[in-house]
Formats: sequence, structure tokens, C-alpha cells
Amino acid sequence: MSAGIGFIGLGIMGEGMGARLITEGVCGQSADKPLVVWNRTQSKAIAFAEKFKATGSNVIVKETAKEVIEACEITFSMLSTPEASRAVFEHENGVLAGVSSGKKIVDCATLAEEDMKRMNAAVLSKGGVFLEAPVSGSKGPALTGTLIFLCAGDKSLFEETEVAMLKAMGKASHFFSEEVGYGTRAKLVVNSLMGTMMAAYAEGLALSDAVGLDQSKMIEVIGQGAIQSPMYALKGPKMAKHDHAPNFPLKHAHKDMKLASDMAKGAGVEYSVMDSAEMLLKEAREDPNLNLADEDFSAVYEKVLSKKA
Repeated sequence: MSAGIGFIGLGIMGEGMGARLITEGVCGQSADKPLVVWNRTQSKAIAFAEKFKATGSNVIVKETAKEVIEACEITFSMLSTPEASRAVFEHENGVLAGVSSGKKIVDCATLAEEDMKRMNAAVLSKGGVFLEAPVSGSKGPALTGTLIFLCAGDKSLFEETEVAMLKAMGKASHFFSEEVGYGTRAKLVVNSLMGTMMAAYAEGLALSDAVGLDQSKMIEVIGQGAIQSPMYALKGPKMAKHDHAPNFPLKHAHKDMKLASDMAKGAGVEYSVMDSAEMLLKEAREDPNLNLADEDFSAVYEKVLSKKA
């Protein structure tokens, strides 16, 4: 078994997270402790490996997710959607196929609670160990190591990875419960609030413009008061320029909001404000004329503008 660390999924988030494990010296510094990777689009994994090999780092690309799990004691997984996660987890050459006694899986995706519980049960049934660890943060925080990990599951695995690995990729790690599902619950609360804030901000900027207010000045005003937000400060100037280069794609933001809405219904909680925001993001995601699904979730602003009478 390799003393290296496994990483499955090198997309918008995984690429930055994997890079941090190398640059912070967690792995990839020697032949006996490589970063072992796999990605659904293999060319991305190869490009990632070549980039770091050029700097002397040791990155090994495997042909299947199963091979990554078999090669490493601890493997992180960061896949973009519940569908992708399930396909990779359950494939005959996927994650579960590689799990055996003592293998440790840290899943960082944002999924439905039942998805995490199903994976946890499957890993445990084969003698493995599972930690649910969805992250709060997008492309920028992944690249700079300022993610927030929201964890539940095996506490010993959390303690093993917190300082040695999670700290390299994030600025904070929280452990909610030994019952898998609580990390996902926390993540969905955070992301539904974030999506609602973005929807409200988009409407506020659109209203400012419609009544003749200077948007740059209004962004400045918002940044000076009690409603100031790092997200508003980052996204506002770009939104005013209709720049929605993806850090957190709208389709993924809407996916999380829908999961949160379903969770709220199951909990019997009043959620009408966030449900309305979810519907706005849904409309933006599905609008065939605007084609916003792969843009940043700030692109909900374009949908708001399109609704102007």
C-alpha cells in the first residue's frame, strides 16, 4: 500500500484542493508519498500531474477510481453532483470496489443526506472508514486553502486528517456528529442562505440601475453598512460588468438550494423566502435563451434583468 494520499475528482474544486496537498507538503514531495489521482476526464488528471511533475512533485495518475483507493490508505473524493458521485462510487471500477478493511474515505461533495448515509453504510460494510466532509467555499478558496470543512462520521478519521490534511486545504474544520448526515445538513443551510443572498443582491442591483442609481456607488454603499458581505464585495463589480466567469457554477448552486428546500420540507420548517430564491435560480439555470447553467451563480442577475417589464 502506498503512503501517498488519494484524490478523486479534479474539477473546479478538486484541482485546487489537490494542489494544496502538494504545495503545503502533505504529499507529492517524495517517491514514497505521492499524490495519487483520478478524474473522469483523464486528460485533466494527466495535465494536473504534468504541471506538478515539472516542479519536481510526485503525482501518479491511475486509470480507475478503484486503483486510487487500492493504492492509498486515505482517499479524498470531490465530485460535482449526486449523479457523478453515485456513478463513480458504485461503478465496477469505482470507489466502493476498491474499499477493503482499513481503507479511509473522505467525501467532500455536496450531496443529499441519504447519499452520504448510503455511501457510509457501504464503506463500513467492507471494513472501511468514512468521513463526510463537504466544504463551504468555491474555486478561489480551494486554490488558496481557505475552505471550511463541515464534517460528520468517524471522529478518529476527522482527528487524523484535521491537522495533517484538512488544514492544508482549509482555514477551518468543524465536526458536528459521529452520525453521517450532519455535515451535509450544515452545508445545505450555508449554501441555501448564500444562494438567497445572491438572488436578493441581484434584484437589488437591478432595482438600483432601473431607478437611475449608479451601480458602482451602490455597491460601495452596501459595502459600508451592516449588510456588507465578502460575497457582495467580490461579486458586485463583476456583476455590474456582466462578468460571470464560473467559480461556483449556477447549476451547482441551484442543485444545493433544491436539496436544502427538500430538507426544509422534511423538517417542517418555514422556508418560503429561500424557496423563492431557489425558484429564481432554477429559472435562470433552465432558460434556453440565456444559457447560464455553466456560468457563475452570480449570473442569476441576468435572469432578473430579463424579467424587467
